[in-house]
Amino acid sequence: MLLEIRNLHVKYGNVEVIHGTNLCADEGEVVTILGANGAGKSTTLLAISGLVKPSEGEILFSGKALHKLSADKIVKEGITQSPEGRRVFSTLTVRENLNLGAFTANDPERVKDTLAWIYRLFPRLEERCEQLAGTLSGGEQQMLAIGRALMANPKILLLDEPSLGLAPLLVKTIFETVREINQTGVTVVLVEQNARAALKLAHRGYVMEVGNIVLEDSAAALLANSDVQHAYLGGKN
Repeated sequence: MLLEIRNLHVKYGNVEVIHGTNLCADEGEVVTILGANGAGKSTTLLAISGLVKPSEGEILFSGKALHKLSADKIVKEGITQSPEGRRVFSTLTVRENLNLGAFTANDPERVKDTLAWIYRLFPRLEERCEQLAGTLSGGEQQMLAIGRALMANPKILLLDEPSLGLAPLLVKTIFETVREINQTGVTVVLVEQNARAALKLAHRGYVMEVGNIVLEDSAAALLANSDVQHAYLGGKN
């Protein structure tokens, strides 16, 4: 198993927000975590990234204890994140934002090849490479956030709400590109409120409620599950 979370507990101060979660992702999978706001989805991704530390439990990457590493070392191991709300550096250009994503890289040729690949995935970024990131549209900023995360050539890409605030047509484009990224061999862990789009993309899914995983199944089975349909998919199609 490429990524394995065992009995994860996370606290903010004295308040526990993740209560013993178990989750896994195998090589080449797209795994989605569904749930309402405040369910603990983003916190789970932050724990994988090393940006919050578990109070209990383990996070293993190819058997290595990630929860003992700092966030920058986790990037070097091959795990990167495109955060909720994009968080691009608005006063830097598109190219400068992308270059920041390659801060762990030490092979200039590989960085050049990766940049060319990202420009093929997102031609708009190449067109706007000298433009300040803060002047991009929301969709372009989302492309930039994903592109920046890809600059480190991750084995696992963590995506937090990539469709948030985007027009439906753009959501479709972003999800098609995520599928393309996955087809190159990158494992994707996706947190997404657009449950239908997420399940159509994913191989497997987890449903999270108030810090607990309450359901785990194949994406197809979750799409067909009446409880999931009523809670997250607006009733049966």
